[in-house]
Amino acid sequence: MTNFALIIWSYQQHGSALTTAMLSVCTYAPYVIMSIFAGALSDKWNKKITLLISDSFAALCTVVVLVLLQTGRLEIWHLYCLNALNGLMNTVQQPAADVTISILTPKKHYQKACGMRSFSNSLINIMTPIIATSLLALANIQAVIAFDLLTFGVAFISLLCFIKIPKVENEYIKKESVIQSAKSGLHYLKQNRGILDMILFLAAINFTASVFEAAFPAMLLSRKGGGEVALGMVNSVSGIALLIGSIVASILPTPKSRVRVICNALLLSMSTENFLLAFGQSVPIWCVGAVLGWIAIPIMNANMDVIFRNYIPIDMQGRVYSTRNTLQFFTIPIGYFLGGILVDKVFEPFMASHHTDELLVGIFGAGKGSGAAFLFFFLGIVGVLTCLIFRRNTHIWKLEE
Repeated sequence: MTNFALIIWSYQQHGSALTTAMLSVCTYAPYVIMSIFAGALSDKWNKKITLLISDSFAALCTVVVLVLLQTGRLEIWHLYCLNALNGLMNTVQQPAADVTISILTPKKHYQKACGMRSFSNSLINIMTPIIATSLLALANIQAVIAFDLLTFGVAFISLLCFIKIPKVENEYIKKESVIQSAKSGLHYLKQNRGILDMILFLAAINFTASVFEAAFPAMLLSRKGGGEVALGMVNSVSGIALLIGSIVASILPTPKSRVRVICNALLLSMSTENFLLAFGQSVPIWCVGAVLGWIAIPIMNANMDVIFRNYIPIDMQGRVYSTRNTLQFFTIPIGYFLGGILVDKVFEPFMASHHTDELLVGIFGAGKGSGAAFLFFFLGIVGVLTCLIFRRNTHIWKLEE
């Protein structure tokens, strides 16, 4: 909720898509750079302690934001620095969490577990904009941060007192250096081209999605008929779509072709939401786009997760997941940065230079936000082409064997 509120705060303070997008760039950049080396630490360290320390550090960063707000000293560069530190902690937290799920879950329940994990994340996506927007309207951003810290306390106590995570002993892991660990993760992917190419497929999709995410708040906060409430409503609908998709992923039987499900789900997402946001100029149409864009994503994630967990040995998962995080997510900071530049420096000025009676203005609207809408049109084309190209990749289809 704090992140959601700070995105709104940033855009209201500066009115720049690039300035706001840099919040995500600073989060993902250290995460991507250091993830490939973090697998060794994640596999060696106690999983519960790793998760507790990582979450506590995130909460401490939130406290710093609260103090800076209270003293009237909060500036955008403070948020960049804090997001970078949070991203650094996520490099060990994320693989530790992924491996923990494999440790605690029998193989036959992987798909259900992944579906329930998506269900949990979907609830967050639904409740975050609703509660954050309500607290911002009724109180202030300080109330949002206080609520966030309360939920941290609940999560911390739950993990500390009620969840037991068995240890996975492997003497070879203990003897590996960080460099050797990174090499072993890369070597595994080199020997398993299907997994590697699936990761690269998702990296390409993440690039398009992150450009989308950079332009999304800029369009909805500045577009006619948009604003904070519209942004909150569309985000909440996205969360509801994810929730429904998560429930479906939890109860669906094992599909005949997990690869086909992954490809079809991503094609549905890329070929719908971008175009509806580009051509639509009202909240109901944007909400329909959000449903079509997100409802199949949990099903895609569940099937991809099952493939990875079945193929990758548990004692290798920390290192391989860390390497995956670097390869799969390196396009995200690039996409956010490029998205901010494209909105501020290219598409918005381009649309502003057109008269109200011209064709492009008739299609994408006039005023601030129309450039972002035009950008979504291009993202839809790029996303569909990406899905069609990787769908023909023979290495990915060999994962069915």
